[in-house]
Amino acid sequence: MALSNATLAVLLATLDASITIIAMPDIFRGIHLDPLVPANSFYLLWMILGYLVVTSVLIVSLGRLGDMVGRVKIYNLGFVIYTVASLLLAIDWLHGRPGATYLIVFRIVQGIGGACLLANAAAIITDAFPARQRGMALGINNIVGVSGMFIGLILGGILAPIDWRLVFLISVPVGIFGTVWAYLGLHELSTPRKAPIDWAGNVTFALGLVLIMTAVTYGIRPAGGHPTGWGSPRVLGLLAAAVASLVAFVLVERRTADPMFRLSLFRIRAFTFGTLSTFLSAVARGGLMFMLIIWLQGIWLPQHGYDFTETPLWAGIYMVPLTIGMLCAGPTSGYLSDRFGARPFATGGMVLSAVGFGLLMLLPTDFAYPVFGAILLLIGVAMGMFASPNRAAVMNSLPRQHRGAGGAMNQTFQNSAQVLSIGIFFTLMIIGLASTLPQTMSAGLEAHGVAPATAHHVATLPPVSILFAAFLGYNPIEHLLGPHVLAGLSAHDQAALTGSSFFPTLISGPFRDGLHAAFMFAIVACLIAAAASLLRGGRMIHDDLPEPAAAPIPRRLRTADLEEQHAG
Repeated sequence: MALSNATLAVLLATLDASITIIAMPDIFRGIHLDPLVPANSFYLLWMILGYLVVTSVLIVSLGRLGDMVGRVKIYNLGFVIYTVASLLLAIDWLHGRPGATYLIVFRIVQGIGGACLLANAAAIITDAFPARQRGMALGINNIVGVSGMFIGLILGGILAPIDWRLVFLISVPVGIFGTVWAYLGLHELSTPRKAPIDWAGNVTFALGLVLIMTAVTYGIRPAGGHPTGWGSPRVLGLLAAAVASLVAFVLVERRTADPMFRLSLFRIRAFTFGTLSTFLSAVARGGLMFMLIIWLQGIWLPQHGYDFTETPLWAGIYMVPLTIGMLCAGPTSGYLSDRFGARPFATGGMVLSAVGFGLLMLLPTDFAYPVFGAILLLIGVAMGMFASPNRAAVMNSLPRQHRGAGGAMNQTFQNSAQVLSIGIFFTLMIIGLASTLPQTMSAGLEAHGVAPATAHHVATLPPVSILFAAFLGYNPIEHLLGPHVLAGLSAHDQAALTGSSFFPTLISGPFRDGLHAAFMFAIVACLIAAAASLLRGGRMIHDDLPEPAAAPIPRRLRTADLEEQHAG
């Protein structure tokens, strides 16, 4: 009961983090707003990242609250909030920027519900299962959750062209079912411990994370004539304020009797290095999905005859081997880690992930799909090998009374790393594109009849606009030139510029440079994660209920018993 309900909850919570990515063009068309207009990039970024930011910020607080008032109570409340928010998202009647603001606000509310679920799901499963079965149980739960990110890509591609509201509406009946099931079937196995709420810790922690993640959204946007905004006063100010807030948070937590963030848990070696491994693996994995989507949608699929409007769905389909690998390896490695410990599987998974990223670097931009699919399968298996045993080892190392807070701390590092990873990968890609793309694009446009001034203007637009166009399934050249410029060209040049080969051929070289930098970063992150996993120590299972030591029997009684036994 605990495993199946918690797995449904985690699937919903992670699926909604990605289902809107593929559906974004249909959503913005539905509310009549162009996401690629520079002034609208805020709405685009926060529709993608807002849900992840909220879950990252609140998950520790809600895990700690679960320890205090009951994990099942907070978990069940999460199902209610999530379901109501999903329904409200599906009935957005506004258009333009008010419509986008409405969606962002209720995506944040939906994220609050998702955080309630994610903060307590692993602790509920850990409470329900004995130590010898937790690896298998948490493996199933964790891998289904990770796979939800990729399943969402396919669902979004199928549902959004029918009606963009279905992307949110599909969660409502499942959410109602899960809510009723949770309230009727789940029982509190933990012992809630009343404690005062650490308001100062909650506020400083939330403020620090929000400032960092807001800095990420501004960092990947152009500023001051530069392709990225990492050096802008706004981003530097946000980062400085974030550091100050997090330093204040650490000072508060060290002096609070009942802290939100249990810093003392980091004295547990298995928890510390398991959580560090979680963070680094999520940094390597978080941006991978976006890089693969851009690679498929912007280059490979158009080169193989797919219309730009069809590429979002097919990108999700062609990434299925990654999900298959995770679904196969996750439960299996979790089961084996119950018997042999987490360290060999988690460490080996990270090393194998680094090998997979290295193999992707060796592929040409126009690859043969069977080879690409096999590498994705390998990476999926490697991630499954790591995720399940590592999650089980982290949860096994925690005392029963701190499982909600400790599990949520681990989940926070994972979610925060995904947002940071997106910022890092996009930054590396933008820097790679900015170095060579303007000259390449200007020459290509002029060769097909575009006026030099217009070609220069389009070529000097921020590379992030081109990335977002490819990412959302727009024809970038058609969108950047606009109908008036295209109308002044010959039919042959129009067909060439808006066809399926011009943009992929144009961007292949610059894109490859950025892709190599991003994959090299992922390799380094995977290898450091493998080293951290290796340092976690041997198998460690915290005793839930240690049996009291038996009182020693006085020697005279033992002797008398023996004499009585002999007499008998």
